[in-house]
Amino acid sequence: MTGTTTTLTLIRHGETDWNRVKRIQGHTDMPLSAHGERQAVLLGERIAREVAAQGRVFDHVLTSDLQRAVQTAEPVARACGLPLARTASLRERHYGAFETHAPDEIRAAFPQDYVRWQSRDPDFVIPGGESTRGVYTRITDFIAQVLRDYAGQRIALVAHGGVLDCCYRLATGLALNEPRAYPLLNASVNRLAHDELGWHVLSWGDVTHLEDAVRDESNDKPVGAAAADRVDPRVV
Repeated sequence: MTGTTTTLTLIRHGETDWNRVKRIQGHTDMPLSAHGERQAVLLGERIAREVAAQGRVFDHVLTSDLQRAVQTAEPVARACGLPLARTASLRERHYGAFETHAPDEIRAAFPQDYVRWQSRDPDFVIPGGESTRGVYTRITDFIAQVLRDYAGQRIALVAHGGVLDCCYRLATGLALNEPRAYPLLNASVNRLAHDELGWHVLSWGDVTHLEDAVRDESNDKPVGAAAADRVDPRVV
């Protein structure tokens, strides 16, 4: 890396009850489960240890304004002694009519839309919600603004699986219609850097701070490509 380097630490919110039963959340404002609250505590303890060892590790902590993200971000900001900035720009994809439903329910209630959703068409707009391209544009426009506003600084962004997915695709150039083969884990730490040469993935899917009992259910198995990516509501 050369020149001015901006580091983004992307953190997915802790687990919610709906994550566990694979129910779509999107913009629905769900709190963390007791399991997710424990993940947030352990995340905060990790950041506190890093601060004790290294001094300041973040210059700013930004979070989605949805409560599952805010609850995860609060221990991070507290460990750093920093204010917490909330923004709707970091919200999960808006799943519109699909929200509150499990995949089988979506398939039964919206069969044609379900097929379009599963086709990986980035321009398919969920009824009342966003397309994959729409959320990608929203997130990457926000990231571009972060790079302008906080050039050369270390920023923590606490958000959602879909946000992490957009950022990974931005950094690696992975097309929107390509399946993912990388994890999007609850309470995980994922680091990207940007400099004059472009993006660099520093680390991804780090959950070493979590106890085995409070790790995301998918932490112990590889994320396959197409099948795992198509219907994985844990990312929302």
